Amino acid sequence: MIFPVIEIRFAAVGLLLLSGCASAPPQDPNNICTILAQNQSWYSASLKAAKRWGMPVHIGLAFIHRESSFVAKAKPPREKVLGIVPWRRSSSAYGYAQATDEAWIDYKKDTGRRFVQRDDFADAVDFIGWYNDRSNKRLRLRKNDAYRLYLAYYNGHTGYSQGRWRKSSTIKGYAKKAAAQAGLYQKQLRKCRGKLKKRGWFS
Repeated sequence: MIFPVIEIRFAAVGLLLLSGCASAPPQDPNNICTILAQNQSWYSASLKAAKRWGMPVHIGLAFIHRESSFVAKAKPPREKVLGIVPWRRSSSAYGYAQATDEAWIDYKKDTGRRFVQRDDFADAVDFIGWYNDRSNKRLRLRKNDAYRLYLAYYNGHTGYSQGRWRKSSTIKGYAKKAAAQAGLYQKQLRKCRGKLKKRGWFS
């Protein structure tokens, strides 16, 4: 069973920066060329996910942009009691891809990858590729349809099939933003892909 990637969106509230070995969030998260220039290993990881799952590079990065703004240890904000006292978080979503505990366990079982981490970019982008591949197989969504893929990612496969998103302008708005980001990244990547290859930033 595929579990929904629970609703987590927005800004710096509740996002925790990863210390140590992880890359810092991109200086310009709206430009895929500068993102990959700042984080050279991310392009290689994205290409591996593209080869493994048939996921376009620009879609994987657009989903991460939407989910966590490239913050490695992103978490949902805590709920508050009486609007003041911090309480539990709204879900177990964590990391670049904001995958829940349940979805991550499902991913590990299905792929046999035991030592993956949600705050590792390569593992997170592979997770998105895997999830979109399941959306393609289960829901017959095209792998380059960022809008519908994101709806399935956000609502879960059952939620998408039941059309829970149809009456929600908010959810459809999230998907439109993810698709628009993917379109922007695609155009930008066409211009800098040659430079990335020349510098050896590919597998």
